[in-house]
Amino acid sequence: MPCPYLCWSIVLGVLAVRKIIMSLDFLKRLLSAPGPSNAEERPARVWREEAAALADVIHVDVRGNSYAVLNGGAPRVLLAGHVDEIGIIVTYIDDDGFLYFTNVGGWDAQVLVGQRIRLLGKQGDVIGVVGKKAIHLMKPDERDKASKIEDLWIDIGVSKRAEALEQVRVGTVGVIDGGVVELPNGRIVSRSLDDRIGAYTVLEALRLLAAERPAATVAAVATTQEEISFAGAYTAAFTYEPQVAIAVDVCHATDYPHADRKFRGEAKLGGGPALGVGSVNNPLMVERLIETAERAGIPYTVKVHAATSGTDADVIHRSRGGVASAVVSIPNRYMHSPNEMVQLSDVDHAARLIAAFVRSLMPETDFVPR
Repeated sequence: MPCPYLCWSIVLGVLAVRKIIMSLDFLKRLLSAPGPSNAEERPARVWREEAAALADVIHVDVRGNSYAVLNGGAPRVLLAGHVDEIGIIVTYIDDDGFLYFTNVGGWDAQVLVGQRIRLLGKQGDVIGVVGKKAIHLMKPDERDKASKIEDLWIDIGVSKRAEALEQVRVGTVGVIDGGVVELPNGRIVSRSLDDRIGAYTVLEALRLLAAERPAATVAAVATTQEEISFAGAYTAAFTYEPQVAIAVDVCHATDYPHADRKFRGEAKLGGGPALGVGSVNNPLMVERLIETAERAGIPYTVKVHAATSGTDADVIHRSRGGVASAVVSIPNRYMHSPNEMVQLSDVDHAARLIAAFVRSLMPETDFVPR
């Protein structure tokens, strides 16, 4: 078996080995906890338990947002990464105990076919499988049609509705039942990297800031409901009243076969975080992030947001009188699938960049474009 010290010291060389082991254990627990939008309690608890050792203040609001705050002076900085994931919700249970469902967040129905589902049942987790007519039984014209969610069902092994109702109900939510997989080159695979990796990154940035305190007051926030409404980020920004905010999310990597780099731009695993430009990204913040990255020797790419960013920043930047905002993204292959993939060196670089940026902020720092 390869030596963990060698593997992870290569990937995250600037960090102590003991911290790497602890940090990766936290990441795996965070990614494994089921938490579809509006049911994020489990991953949020994992996040807060880790944050308790770092922050001056820990609290949770009515939306389920989790806050970890380092007290300081001005400005007030918000670091947001959403903790929810896409999932499913049961809409109907038939007389034979089969469950029908719809999506929570954006699913390609093709990837659901044949998957195991972990349902958050009445008395605990319930495992089911997504069923569909076997290809042997399809007519020729049916084989060429893409599956739709309304054509699928979940089988939890019961034989009648009453049995199913002992375990689940209409409104029960679930996620793909898949664990975290480690691959070569410091790459990991999980169903929930969008955007647990963002929630993880903002807490790693706070870990670095706790070790070398900035002048600013900083809140890392694991926001909720991003996949369905941005409600968590809206509430967090309104309540916390930041002057400066960074949303950390994933972006589409374009280093796989047939990727359209001309339209989507350059973003590759191992190439560092992608820094948003345009749209909700404050131009003065973008310049400072780029300068900070280049001064620290942190690799990065640029991600164009022509209209909206598709991240929590879309609502944070317009909270109250306006918030100077930017988006830092982790390149992600196979987004919204059971096997999303990121590279940990990009996460480390993003956390170090964010921490260095926050340390550069002083009470007189001004992001008003003139």
